[in-house]
This record gives sequence, C-alpha cells and structure tokens, in this order.
Amino acid sequence: MIEIIPAIDLIDGKCVRLSQGDYNQKKIYNENPLEVAKMFEDNGLTRLHLVDLDGAKAQHIVNYKVLEKIASETNLIIDFGGGLKTDADLQIAFNSGAKMITGGSVAVKNADVFANWLQCYGNEKIILGADVKDEKIAVNGWLEATELELTTFIKNYVAKGISKIICTDISKDGMLQGPAIELYSKVLHIFPDIYLIASGGVSSLQDIEALQAAHVPAVITGKAIYEGKIKLSDLKVFL
Repeated sequence: MIEIIPAIDLIDGKCVRLSQGDYNQKKIYNENPLEVAKMFEDNGLTRLHLVDLDGAKAQHIVNYKVLEKIASETNLIIDFGGGLKTDADLQIAFNSGAKMITGGSVAVKNADVFANWLQCYGNEKIILGADVKDEKIAVNGWLEATELELTTFIKNYVAKGISKIICTDISKDGMLQGPAIELYSKVLHIFPDIYLIASGGVSSLQDIEALQAAHVPAVITGKAIYEGKIKLSDLKVFL
C-alpha cells in the first residue's frame, strides 16, 4: 500500500502553498499549522512533510519553533526540509523534533556536508530531495536551475548509501494537474530499491491510485487536500 504523507509548507509561520515554487504565487490556507497537523493526525495519518520556505530562501533554518510545536503536540513522524545548510541547522531540526530531514540544495552545493550527514545519522534519517525541472535538478527553493541530470544525481547518492528520495517535478507542483508518473516510473526502473516519495501535482484519489499502480512507495500531497479535491476521510483506504 502506498504511504500517504501530507505536507505543510511554512512562510511567516503560516500554512501556505506555492504554485511551481513561485513565492509570488502564495496562498495562505491556515495561520495555525498545528491545527492542520492535528487534523491530519485525527484522520489517521502518521507522517508529515514540513517545509520551511522561509528557510529555503534565507539559506538557514527559520521556522523551527513551528516544528517544535507540532512535534511536541502531535505524534506525527515529521520529516523537515528547507534551509538546512549546516551541521548547526541539522542539530536545530533534530532537537526541535524532526525524525528525518530532507536535504536538496545542500546535497548539490555542499555534497561533502550532506554525505557526512548520511554517514553520521544513517539513511533512515536523511532523505535526498531531488527537485527537478525538465529532468534537471533545481535548488534554493527552486529559484535556481542547474545542469545536473536527475538520474546522475540519484546514482551518486545511491552509491553513498541513500535509500529515501523525495522527487518533485516543479512543473507539476501546486498545479493540481496530475503527478509525473512517467518520470517516477523511469527512476524506479533504474533504481528499483530506493524508497521513492513522489511529490507534486496530485489532484485526486485517482492520481494516488495511479502512483500506487506504478509501484511508487509513497506520495506527498498538500494542495489537493487544502483545496478540497481530496477529503482526508477518503485517504483511509490507503492506511
């Protein structure tokens, strides 16, 4: 059964969503992220993908107090990403209650630092964030494109022991037009043993079913829940 991971993206401590990573296309859904997290938990969900968009922009962790509040007042297993660049950022995230962290930009720009995290904390706690546009990696809250090919990027870190990867097709994210199933199928064909977490574009239960049919192990969904396209009660069939 595919694992359902709801997402909360944070700007100014509020629950927001962007479209295609554009900070100018921001929509605030709730000013109290803890309320949203508790709603997820009340509906049987056990995981949470928490993204510090302020941190991604500022290049260091910002919204750790929100992480701390959600971690201390729910039993959700939280993976936290956005702005984690240094050992100090990582310590703050784990000390604030994150069970896992996601590193994207740091894995591109400071590969030695990220590889060291992987070695120190293990592949259960360190998730590789692979944000892609036209199958090329993008970094810094998607504000910067690179020429690094997705499969090359993944291959490098699989060799270093990575086992969990969040792959986001930026062109799909927040657009509610369906996920990049072909892309995920391609990645799983090349790397059949990774725990691939699909992110971006989910607009319906049918999209989740299609990902499950493509043997994608897990999916992150945010906007579809906030916009009422997916009811939390409907997700119970996957729990």
